[in-house]
Amino acid sequence: MLSTRFCGELIRRNKNLGLNEYKFLLKAIVSSGIGEQTYAPRMIFYGREECPTYDDGISEMDEFFHDSIDKLFKKTKISPSQIDVLVVNISMLATMPSLSSRIINHYKLRQDIKVYNLTGMGCSASPISINIVQNIFKIQKNKLALVVTSESLSPNWYSGNDRSMILANCLFRSGGCAILLTNKLDLKNKAMFKLKCLVRTHHGAKNESYNCCTQKEDDQGRIGFHLDKTLPKAATRAFVDNLKEIAPQILPIRELLQFAIVTTTLRILSRNSDKFGPRPPVINFKTGVDHFCLHAGGKAVIDGIGTNLNLSEYDLEPARMTLHRFGNTSASSLWYVLGYMEAKKRLKKGDRVFMISFGAGFKCNSCLWEVIKDFGGDGNVWEDCIDNYPPKTLANPFLEKYGWLQNEDPSTFYIPDDYVIP
Repeated sequence: MLSTRFCGELIRRNKNLGLNEYKFLLKAIVSSGIGEQTYAPRMIFYGREECPTYDDGISEMDEFFHDSIDKLFKKTKISPSQIDVLVVNISMLATMPSLSSRIINHYKLRQDIKVYNLTGMGCSASPISINIVQNIFKIQKNKLALVVTSESLSPNWYSGNDRSMILANCLFRSGGCAILLTNKLDLKNKAMFKLKCLVRTHHGAKNESYNCCTQKEDDQGRIGFHLDKTLPKAATRAFVDNLKEIAPQILPIRELLQFAIVTTTLRILSRNSDKFGPRPPVINFKTGVDHFCLHAGGKAVIDGIGTNLNLSEYDLEPARMTLHRFGNTSASSLWYVLGYMEAKKRLKKGDRVFMISFGAGFKCNSCLWEVIKDFGGDGNVWEDCIDNYPPKTLANPFLEKYGWLQNEDPSTFYIPDDYVIP
C-alpha cells in the first residue's frame, strides 16, 4: 500500500524534479481524491522505479492472474477446461509469448480455445472485451468466456520532469479483475447480470482527440504517458456522441419525446431573441437507469460526468469511494465500482446499471446491465473495508500533510536532502 509518507519519499527520490515540479506533484496528489490504501507494483517499494526490468512487468501480471483467476474458478465452481473464449486486456505491456498465452499455459486451457489479446486500448478496454465476447456469443451457443483486465505499471513509471507526464504517476494504481461470461441457458440462474446493450464511440480520426492521451518520449528520451490539456474537451465530445447513440436504447420513449420537444422549442425561441438563451435541457437518464457505474479515472472525470448527467452524490459515491480506496486502476476500475454497489447491497433484481468508461484514442464506451438476481453475502474485494465507506468526512491524508503547499511561493519552496516527511 502507498502511504502518505511513502508517496512523499517516492517523489523526493526523483532527482530530475525541480522545485516547481515538486510543488506541482504534491498539489496534484492533494487534490486527486486518492487515499493512502492504494496499491503499487513491488519494484516501487524496492526503489527500482527508474530502472524496471522486463521481468518486473511479467511478474506483476502473473501475481495478479494467478490470484484473481483462481478465486473466480473457485467461486463459480467452473473448471479451466470449460473455458471456450479468453480475452485479456493489458494496455501497456506486450510480451512474447502473449500474456493470454501465459494464462493458457498456467491453467492448461483447451487447444481449441478462442483467444484475444488486447493492448493499447487504455482505460476503456473492459467494454471492448465484453463486446468481443458479445459478438462471439451471437454466432456460437453454449459458450463460456473468461475476460481478464488489468494494467502493468512496473515498466511504465515516468522518471522525468514533464508535467503532462508525471501526473500519471499520481493517478494510476495496481489492480485488476477477472470476469466470467456465458450464454449457456443452464447457467442463467447462477448469473449476476444480463448485458442489455453496448455502444462504442471512437474519435481517433480527430487529431486533437487522438493526441490527447499518448505514450511517448519526453525531450530527454524518457518514456511516459502524456495527458494533454485538450483531454477534457476530447472526452466531452466522445461522451456526448456516445450518449446520443445509447440513449434511445436505454431510456423510455416519453423521456426522449419530452427532451426533443423542449430542445426544439428552445431552439426556435433563441432564433427570435438576441439574448443568450437558457442552458439546454439535460436529458434525465434516471428514467431508465437505477445505478451509474463510472470509470474512476480521477476526481475531475467523476465531477464532469456528474454535472453533465445531473447526478446526485449518492449516484457518484461508488466511483468516488473506488478512487479513494483503489485509485485509477485503468480498465478494471469499472468492476471495483460495481463491486462497491454489490458490497453495499444496493443492487436488487431488475435494477439497471449504466457503465461508462473513457480511454486513449480517444474513446468513450458504455453499456447497460440488468441485475437478474438479488445478491447474497458472498463478499468481494471490498469485504475488509466496506463498513468504513463512505466515511462521514472523506479524510485526505495528503491534504493534511502537504496542504500548506497550496499557497506556498515556488521561489521559496525547498526540500533539503535530510528532510523527513512528517
